[in-house]
Amino acid sequence: MRNLLLCFLVYFCSYAQNETGKTTVATLCSPELHGRGYVNQGDSLASDFLAKKFKTLGLKPIGKSYFQPFSFPVQTFPGSCTVQMDGETLIPGVHYLLSPNSGPSCETSDCQLGKTYRIITCNIEKLYKSTSSFYPCPANVILAVRTFGIGSDSLKVIKSRLQELSKFAPVMQVTNEKFTWSVSQSANNYPFISVQDSIFGKLVESTVFLHIETKFQAQHRANNVIGYVPALRQAKKKPYLFITAHYDHLGRMGQHTYFPGGNDNASGVGMLVSLAEELVKNPLADYNVVFVAFAGEEVGLLGSSYMVQHPIVPLSKIQFLLNLDIMGSGEEGITVVNSPLFKPAFDRLLALNATGNYVSLIKPRGPAANSDHYPFTEAGVPAFFIYTMGPNKNYHDIFDTYEALSFQKFDDLERLFLAFIRGF
Repeated sequence: MRNLLLCFLVYFCSYAQNETGKTTVATLCSPELHGRGYVNQGDSLASDFLAKKFKTLGLKPIGKSYFQPFSFPVQTFPGSCTVQMDGETLIPGVHYLLSPNSGPSCETSDCQLGKTYRIITCNIEKLYKSTSSFYPCPANVILAVRTFGIGSDSLKVIKSRLQELSKFAPVMQVTNEKFTWSVSQSANNYPFISVQDSIFGKLVESTVFLHIETKFQAQHRANNVIGYVPALRQAKKKPYLFITAHYDHLGRMGQHTYFPGGNDNASGVGMLVSLAEELVKNPLADYNVVFVAFAGEEVGLLGSSYMVQHPIVPLSKIQFLLNLDIMGSGEEGITVVNSPLFKPAFDRLLALNATGNYVSLIKPRGPAANSDHYPFTEAGVPAFFIYTMGPNKNYHDIFDTYEALSFQKFDDLERLFLAFIRGF
């Protein structure tokens, strides 16, 4: 009976711990946090939530606060984002997307409720040569460009021409590719939208109605969120391990559409929280373990770059950094960026997996500037960036929800990462 009770307690504690990570993901994906972006203070609400979570878990701040503030410019879409064709209101994220640097539907006071544009389809051969023949653009015209059915090299040229066009005219990109969104630190004066060809091809009238409200924030303030578990022995003299994940995402495109960012990267933050909960209970003897939830990753690795430029501990004292991004699946294994650079650490990870059989595949990958490990690696800090592989292909779209995550290998990965961390 005593052994049975002990087994139940071990199971219950493990289950509760893993659920902490998953409930964190659910909260971060909720509409109340607005996609953790720059409309309705979504990223600030997320950073406040995480600072409270760190405190509740028992992580200590480095200094007086859990925050490391910094600022950057960003274009936002806080109001109406309406697109109508043939009198039909299109569905954002499904039928159309705004370009991240899109300007408003118009700037003059006589069209604050929107504006109707006449659609002119650009000749692709003329556009390939130059944008000069399209300048100046009449005031009530939007230039439409089909960006499919051409070779990859030509497509690169056409996309650069689109950016040139958008500097002096409203632009509509007609595409048949999957929609993905991002964030821009600059703002156009004119609207720039992408529309699916499945919708554009049905167009009877040659006009489009746009009501797009934008707000450029020249100095948006954000916070990296930081907490740590001191080493058991002489913490002030001990080196550091960093575990990191970015919490920011794309936010809202208007008040009715938001990007939940479940896999990218609420899932990574959920894993970070799960690891923190375990390491608070059982600290390392000879390493301080620092947990960082970065802001500004989607804007260009801004939070991690700021921390490297303004380090919270000497970079030379960071023994290793483990960056977690896209942790929501894992059915097809994981990829480890930087594995050739730090072969002993990678070999140890492989050996741990061979013993514990945590994931089906650990795939090596070379250096890449694709997440928050990169500024640290460039500054000489050994680091891995690990992400899962699996059937969930939602990325930077409105379908990357909490409900779409399988969490198939979440618990196994937590155990693998803990074994790796405790091996230092």
